[in-house]
Amino acid sequence: MIKRTLQEVLHQKMHTGKAIILIGARQTGKTTLLRELLSGQDYLFLDGDDPAVRTMLAGANTQQILRILGNNQLVFLDEAQRIPGIGLTLKIITDQFPQVQLFVSGSSSFDLSVEMNEALTGRKWEYPLFPVTWDEFERHVGYLRAVQELETRLLYGSYPEILNFPGQERERLQQLATSYLYRDVLAYGGIRKPEVLDKLLQALALQIGSEVNYNELAQITGLNKETVSNYIDILEKGYIVFRLPSFSRNIRNEIKQNRKIYFYDTGVRNMIIGNFQPLDLRSDKGALWENFLISERRKIHSYRGTMARSYFWRTRQQQEIDYVEEMNGKITAWEFKWQPKEVKISVSFLNAYNAAGYVVHRDNFRDFLDPQGL
Repeated sequence: MIKRTLQEVLHQKMHTGKAIILIGARQTGKTTLLRELLSGQDYLFLDGDDPAVRTMLAGANTQQILRILGNNQLVFLDEAQRIPGIGLTLKIITDQFPQVQLFVSGSSSFDLSVEMNEALTGRKWEYPLFPVTWDEFERHVGYLRAVQELETRLLYGSYPEILNFPGQERERLQQLATSYLYRDVLAYGGIRKPEVLDKLLQALALQIGSEVNYNELAQITGLNKETVSNYIDILEKGYIVFRLPSFSRNIRNEIKQNRKIYFYDTGVRNMIIGNFQPLDLRSDKGALWENFLISERRKIHSYRGTMARSYFWRTRQQQEIDYVEEMNGKITAWEFKWQPKEVKISVSFLNAYNAAGYVVHRDNFRDFLDPQGL
């Protein structure tokens, strides 16, 4: 098993009087992580995919919950979003049974988060689990092998199942994308025509590294601008894509309110466009590298709770910076290049914001993705 960064974080939050909630896309390893955390201990496992469990927990009162819990002090509820009214049930457990440490996993941030935010305010620790980070992968296989597989990770991504079955990446990515990731998105969004979602995802996948125009996406998909925005919001809540806004401090020539959209996993992105060619043969090599680095950095910040804010920057004169980060009152700028090369980062930006600037390439990227460096 690949040891996950969150395992130690969750361990420290145990027995602090709050439920521990783990959310994220399907197949990121949530169930495996919580089972590993509870390994060697007696605990009650409740599977939200089991109709009998759903019937027992949906609308259960305090006495019914008492009978279900018995004497168990560790309770793991998996796929909690499948249980109607689960927020109130979790509230009863945390309020009425303080001796119980409750663990909850859910495969999306849709209904589950809405219910929990209303019912468990001040009663929960909530964390997203992403595909395996570079740091987790390197600790698992070692520095040399990890660096040797860098290009493979850009092509096929880092979902646990992809890492565990080398040689079967394409087949398993296809199953992952069609059978798992889309399921929550289609169900939650009420999207009756999956082909519309496919068109939107393909358009987004082909535009990574570029600014996204919602009007253009509306023309491509045949949807209106508002529907495109809603669908992208659903894709973001399903942990398939995320938005990167433009950086602006009201300097008049900066571009405001634009955004770029990246994928949490480059393997899923490449599956959507059906392109697994080696990097040397790809016209999108730079954009793929940029997506990989920004996504990895985002995961690190999430796990470490840094409260950093991330952006890109561009002016009307076409000056650009790939990635800008604001953390602890400091602003830092990065340019991403696959091959080491001399790159000048906009002096006007560095001077205007008293910012530091760096270039990240394949020979030094580990410094950019080092969790201890944040």
